Amino acid sequence: MSHQVQPEHTKSDDDQFEDAQTRHDYNERSVDEVIEKVTGLSMKRPNESDGEEFLDCTSEGQSSTSATADVTPRPDEQGRTTEPSDDTSLAPYDDDVIDEDSQRDYECGLSDEEKAENKTKADELKQRGNELFKQGEHCQSVDMYTKALRLCPLECKEDRAILYANRAAAKAKLDRKLTAIEDCTKAIEYNPNYLKALIRRANLYEETDKLDESLEDFRKVLELDPGNGEARAAQTRLPPKIAERNEHLKEEMMGKLKDLGNMILRPFGLSTGNFEMKQDPQSGSYSINFKQNANQ
Repeated sequence: MSHQVQPEHTKSDDDQFEDAQTRHDYNERSVDEVIEKVTGLSMKRPNESDGEEFLDCTSEGQSSTSATADVTPRPDEQGRTTEPSDDTSLAPYDDDVIDEDSQRDYECGLSDEEKAENKTKADELKQRGNELFKQGEHCQSVDMYTKALRLCPLECKEDRAILYANRAAAKAKLDRKLTAIEDCTKAIEYNPNYLKALIRRANLYEETDKLDESLEDFRKVLELDPGNGEARAAQTRLPPKIAERNEHLKEEMMGKLKDLGNMILRPFGLSTGNFEMKQDPQSGSYSINFKQNANQ
């Protein structure tokens, strides 16, 4: 008895694609499940929408996109997450970056008259920045000083030092201490004997717990101005604070080492209490004695 061979059903291209897509989705889900079990992380993907559109930066959707970005809290320079400000003039920190390499390339193609014109514009921007600073408009003053730095010729070292120092003062008012320190450093690079920038950086170092760097700057100030009262006071104030900090760090480190030692010795029924360290007053060296019946 012969068996009639049924013709094999050939799937269409669309059917084959759907089967492949189904297997692909299944494999993805299987991999995701394994990852979730091992790492404990959720691998859920956001729902995709065929109707999703990309908004052009120049379209009406820009205001919506910008509003979404503005309400997102972001960490400040001290590592704290801050709520967004209602001040729409507050620009992102990246906007105050000065690319001096690009500026140098740009100035290579300028004539002396064009450089002089840029210097005049930079002076006008600096004056506007000074006025805004006096009015308490520190965000806007930072913006003015930044624009001035992008125009002021690199060869005008004294003027650029003043611009960086002024911008550091405005940033300090905004509690942007880390980049304020960077601006002070740039000012000092252009003018190593710039007392105002040295004092400002020394105070910012102290406020950010960089006490050794602060003391070093104040010592430099005293070299340039031996009668400077602020630096003389710092010479008395900072050494005890540095010693106290170092002692605290030492105690913290010894505590961590003791915890580590106890963890290693515990399987042997011992602890760091079984070991006594004594210092030789003459040589300064240490000896370690073993105590059998120490309290653990």
